[in-house]
Amino acid sequence: MAKNSFRGGTMQRILLKLSGEALAGDKKQGFDEPTVRAVALQVKQLVDAGTQVGIVIGGGNFWRGRTSENIDRTKADQIGMLATVMNCIYVSEIFRSVGMMTNILTPFECGSFTKLFSKDRANKYFAKGMVVFFAGGTGHPYFSTDTGVVLRAIEVEADVILLAKAVDGVYDDDPRSNPDAKKYDEVSIQEVIDKNLQVVDMTASILARDNKMPMWVFGLNEENSIVNTVNGKFNGTKVTV
Repeated sequence: MAKNSFRGGTMQRILLKLSGEALAGDKKQGFDEPTVRAVALQVKQLVDAGTQVGIVIGGGNFWRGRTSENIDRTKADQIGMLATVMNCIYVSEIFRSVGMMTNILTPFECGSFTKLFSKDRANKYFAKGMVVFFAGGTGHPYFSTDTGVVLRAIEVEADVILLAKAVDGVYDDDPRSNPDAKKYDEVSIQEVIDKNLQVVDMTASILARDNKMPMWVFGLNEENSIVNTVNGKFNGTKVTV
């Protein structure tokens, strides 16, 4: 297996979190296919070099149920979980169109659409060189996709979580509303929690801290950002443990 350098060791298995909204591009809803294809071509470079890649996708381009006061929270979260399944089916097909093998795992049965998640099954797919999509979050309401990505990263023993966002790192304030916001090159997960920097939500942050799971945050829209991040040309923020 080809190996990428990682904290003095090797980056053999990564879990990439893609924002559903970022994949929607300027449309803010649905998918921007050129954006998704560009991501697929980058991931193919990593897979061809021997890196094992797991992917979690948010559901925000389809559904933001928490903004409605008319839908029960549990039901809203269930719709959100299904939105992430739809996203993964779509993105998985784009990945296949550029020459990768993929499989989608969910924490609940979806008939023939997906396979039921287990660590053993995920490891089997990784060993075959497949990109493994983890859809459906944790399978439970009241947990976000953030918690889902940290949970899956811990379970499959990923080396790092790569958070590909619309913003190019972690700031001490929202850079979109405060031009003087300071960007961190590196920040501890404890400081993220103490200052509520919202890299991921609080439940996911504590889970990452307690299980020593590092997260690297960078801008998805920067050219070749995923490949560059894995290969050490990193312009974002490293959240350390």
